[in-house]
Amino acid sequence: MQSPCFNCICCQNSHGEKNPSSKIGIIVTCHREFIDAVASSIQPNSQFTNHECLPSCAELFANLQEAYPHYSQTNLADEIRANEYNHLTLLKHVCFDYIGNGLFSYYQQQNMIKSHPIHDSIASSSSAPPPPPPPTNNEPFFNISYKSVSLTTQLLYGGQESDIERKMRKRIMKYMNLSNHDYSMVFTANQSSAFKLLADSYPFESNPNLLTVYDHEYEAVEGMIGIAKKKGAKVVSAEFSWPNLRINSRKLRKTLSVKKKQGLFVFPLQSKVTGTRYSYQWMNIAQENGWHVVFEASALGPKDMETLGLSIFQPDFLICNFYKVFGENPSGFCCLFVKNSTISQLNKSFTSLGIIRLVPVDAKSFEHKNDSSSSISSEYNQENSVSEFQEIEQVSDQEPKKITTLFEILNWANKSNEKTLSTSLECRGLDHADKLGLILTSSRARYLINWLINALTRLQHPHTEDILVKIYGSKIHFNRGPAVAFNVFDWKGQKIDPTLVQKLADRHNISLSCAFLKHIWFPKMYDDEKNTILESCDGDNYNNKKKKKGKLSFGVSVISVSIGMMTNFEDLYKLWSFIARFLDADFVEKRNGDTRHLIKQLLRLCFSTLQNMISYWFGLVLDF
Repeated sequence: MQSPCFNCICCQNSHGEKNPSSKIGIIVTCHREFIDAVASSIQPNSQFTNHECLPSCAELFANLQEAYPHYSQTNLADEIRANEYNHLTLLKHVCFDYIGNGLFSYYQQQNMIKSHPIHDSIASSSSAPPPPPPPTNNEPFFNISYKSVSLTTQLLYGGQESDIERKMRKRIMKYMNLSNHDYSMVFTANQSSAFKLLADSYPFESNPNLLTVYDHEYEAVEGMIGIAKKKGAKVVSAEFSWPNLRINSRKLRKTLSVKKKQGLFVFPLQSKVTGTRYSYQWMNIAQENGWHVVFEASALGPKDMETLGLSIFQPDFLICNFYKVFGENPSGFCCLFVKNSTISQLNKSFTSLGIIRLVPVDAKSFEHKNDSSSSISSEYNQENSVSEFQEIEQVSDQEPKKITTLFEILNWANKSNEKTLSTSLECRGLDHADKLGLILTSSRARYLINWLINALTRLQHPHTEDILVKIYGSKIHFNRGPAVAFNVFDWKGQKIDPTLVQKLADRHNISLSCAFLKHIWFPKMYDDEKNTILESCDGDNYNNKKKKKGKLSFGVSVISVSIGMMTNFEDLYKLWSFIARFLDADFVEKRNGDTRHLIKQLLRLCFSTLQNMISYWFGLVLDF
């Protein structure tokens, strides 16, 4: 019997059916088989009540491979991880707190040093594997500086670019599958800057509406909302139906169809917190009703841009974040794309801080020479002055003042007697995504995230029928994003504070995110549940809302986990084993007790040291 293929694209193309209803039937069957396979990847109908009695990682991985016969086809990702991202293993720290384009290559950083002239002086004499980053040479290959210019001016006239900027722009446009005939791009400090730039430049005076589609609190979008309100715009959010947290289609369609002066429609293809996927058709409906569409692609995984029908929908604005892609920190920046035919509709006079310039580092700083001829491109020496540039300050996305880029290796060349800097951008992270391809990366993420959801829901408190973990939004589903939102509950049914879970996870070398779900719409049949689970950002219960003055935003605080193209099964097993420790009723108390014990030891040590110092000085005084 041929094993089922759990790839929707493959299923639709391989059968060659001309009848649409037959295709739908094939897809439905494929999805049903996929769900059955997920259930069989762990002992059927089994629940785990003791973290010490979990099956081994090897046993469960064997079950996974048996349930998903095509998982072995994703082994290329494991090979790339072993060769290029071995720092993930060396650090023994698992990161589930990023989504999209999120990892840097350790090999790349070593190559940065080895390709550099000063590497000869820092070559290692050890034959042991290289230590984790940061590398010995932490000098940045370029600096980031704010550019005091309006968005419209930058889009229309641009100005001179460094070689780094030109090549980076070309590579990113290729990665995003965008043409410079259709879109123009600017570099921004971070996502917040991109949204604020757009809000500052958008003519809310004539298009006085802002409609967003986010099921969670999102700082970058909140900045845009604040600016829009100051400019007199009416701000509305889509609502998400409980319990699946899918878009309330009836309400959103009605909002988009109102025959008034429209505005901005801000739309992600999926939730980066719950993993819920949304339909492209919302962009089409918005455009048909006169809205300008902002498509936020930051939550998309590697190669997902290839699935975008941009030639059909062509959003007016597109934002993609490359945070945590660059360098040893790791860090990065964001890109704002504007449709060329839309540029003329933006306000032209407003100058907003947020557009950045990538400034190559003077070659002199690397060569340790005073030769004035060893410098970067002449237009930068002439155009830029210290007063014109402001070093980027620490911002909400935690971007440092200076970063080293993933899109690099800077190679030094001798031309005549003059030292020149030639840049050859090696985009290893993006190249790895290209090498893996869309089907492999999406299939691997589908297998792993659904296995994790299945595993989490198999954890049950002993001597009760209460589950340990509650999933919010999309659960096991063929077409879901690589993120999941959940909470952990104790044996009494009380939710354990997500921030506490996050802190305990960090002690176990696991990085998790905390998020706040909002804009939730409850049908009447869920009124009782609504009163129980809703809370304000500061933790107040929904039932106490009348006691509070002013308008409060209510939602659900959750833990969020997201996986990337380099995530492997061992990472997920480590997370599952950690969450299972909460089955021990004393686990939280034990960890808190360890902390209190450590604090007491530190206080005793400080007190003892203080006593010794006092005795010492007192003795000196007596001797004197």
